[in-house]
Amino acid sequence: MTTEPRPVGEHTGSPHVPAEPDATPQQPVPLWRPDIPAGATPGTIGRRQLATGLFDSTGAPLDVHLTGLGCDRLETVVTPAGDGVALIEVTTAAAATVRAEWRVPCLGATAYWTPDTNASHWLPPSWIAPRTVSLALGAPVASLVGADDRALCTAAADETSAPVRVGAGVVEESSEFAFTVEQDLAPDGPPLRLRIDLSGRHFAATLQAVTAWWAEGLHHPGVSPAARMPAYSTWYSLHQNVDAAAVERQAALAAAVGCESIIVDDGWQTTDRARGYGHCGDWEPNPAAFPDPAAHVAEVHRTGLAYLLWYALPFIGRHNNAWDRFKGMILREEPHLDAAVLDPRHPEVRAYLVEKVSRAVEQWDMDGLKLDFIDRFAVPGPPPAPPGADRTAVHEGVLQLLADLDARLRGTRPDVIVEHRQPYVSPGLWPYASMVRATDCPLSPAENRQRTVDCRLTAGPLAVHSDMITWNSAETPESVAVHLVNALFSVPQISVDLTAQSPDQLATLRFWLGISRRYADVLQLGVLEPARPDLGYPLVRARDHRTTVVARYAPLPVALPDRHAADGPQTLLVANADGDPAVLLTSPRPEQALARVQDCRGEILSETVLDLVAGVNSVTVPTGGLLTLTREH
Repeated sequence: MTTEPRPVGEHTGSPHVPAEPDATPQQPVPLWRPDIPAGATPGTIGRRQLATGLFDSTGAPLDVHLTGLGCDRLETVVTPAGDGVALIEVTTAAAATVRAEWRVPCLGATAYWTPDTNASHWLPPSWIAPRTVSLALGAPVASLVGADDRALCTAAADETSAPVRVGAGVVEESSEFAFTVEQDLAPDGPPLRLRIDLSGRHFAATLQAVTAWWAEGLHHPGVSPAARMPAYSTWYSLHQNVDAAAVERQAALAAAVGCESIIVDDGWQTTDRARGYGHCGDWEPNPAAFPDPAAHVAEVHRTGLAYLLWYALPFIGRHNNAWDRFKGMILREEPHLDAAVLDPRHPEVRAYLVEKVSRAVEQWDMDGLKLDFIDRFAVPGPPPAPPGADRTAVHEGVLQLLADLDARLRGTRPDVIVEHRQPYVSPGLWPYASMVRATDCPLSPAENRQRTVDCRLTAGPLAVHSDMITWNSAETPESVAVHLVNALFSVPQISVDLTAQSPDQLATLRFWLGISRRYADVLQLGVLEPARPDLGYPLVRARDHRTTVVARYAPLPVALPDRHAADGPQTLLVANADGDPAVLLTSPRPEQALARVQDCRGEILSETVLDLVAGVNSVTVPTGGLLTLTREH
């Protein structure tokens, strides 16, 4: 449904008494924020109050307060979009910054979800500075979560390229939770479009509805099957100490344990082994380590693996020939990295990068790329577009760069695999990527779990990969399994020296990668229901019409889905990543099921018919082990 534009203060279909269109609406308790510069407010300001037709958890109507900085008249459209959901569109007749603010009672709130990689899901105070999201950094979406993992309010903007400022937090004076979205508008530009969801559904369902909204009219070329299968990365295992022989040796072993691709990371382009990015920019292989790249890629292909190569796309290092050519076309220098960030607004910069990267794929027959550090293009307060630039805004240059690169790559390899990484997770980047990886969290299984789950909730069509899973060579097989189970609802990337693993470690790796492969459809594409974001998701569930997979990261009971329901699954897998082997199953009614228990290596410990009672049932599943219940008989 679409309504005709109307003054913001005009209410329809709401029991709330509307403000007069020309009257100054009653404003909520002001948000206090420190360090607001004096004189920052323009002379022309428009303030309006908009009825959404939605109702908060107390039954009170939800109003959105709009402020136009630089424009005194705002045109709006409110469109219902399902039970408890509304779309809001705001346009202006003059260039202005439009701020939308609304509040919900902070009743039973447990977590504030955002796609930020450093978010602890705490409830921040409202005076925290808003986060600026753009094409290369983050996504404009957030959710206030309450009891039973129900969303008290989930909100998103549809501007996924230009910078948008998104704020939220507890208003101390009123015990409310405030949301703010601020966007710069122009009369001939896109409007401010918001989606506010007060439906009270599971927060994951509301976030998945946001991704469906973002995807409307957006074309994605599809994901290569190899992008959804386990991968091997050279970063933690070899760091910059890569050469053709070492990569080929790891590739053969990775194929044997169930990987289908290898990602060769930093080090292939330089003889330097001191980290830093001073040797990025020329993007030519180190001839001592990779004397014949095409023959090397062909050798890896013979193991059955796809081949991806790392590029830190924005960086130009001081120790490269390209430095002198492009040092006048940069957004900023980063001395601590011995490099600078290129300015993609220059057509010469874009053409150079597209040629360098594409030529490697074309000449060496690679399957794809790991494009790192795209978020570095999101420079705060970038300089004005310099002479020679053909794009005004940095995000426009980034978008053109990735679109040009994608078109060139797909001309050679239509199923090219391209990896992006948190925090550049904007849906505006979806058409130019196959997969997105959790940001670095080495040896932190719980962090890997939280980051991959967060990424899954708004990844849209992309495959979600874990950060590279690594462990100490003396680690127990049970602990290796815990690392793998923490990444179960993503594509696992492995990064250990496979020549140094014990038979038990390799058996554990083969078993759990086998589970990831066998159940890839439900694990990656099924309905995802993570529990308790405030506790880092101690229980995560994925399901389709045949299978439910539950991973248990704390001593919590596992509720069995009702097999008599219309979509009752016939197979239930319970992965135990907790130290307590007593797994409690709660069943809605008595039933029998075939129960198979395997240890972390996949060895069958027991296989029996289990008589489940209505209520609580205890089954022993060792740490790192798997329980499979088959309910056909």
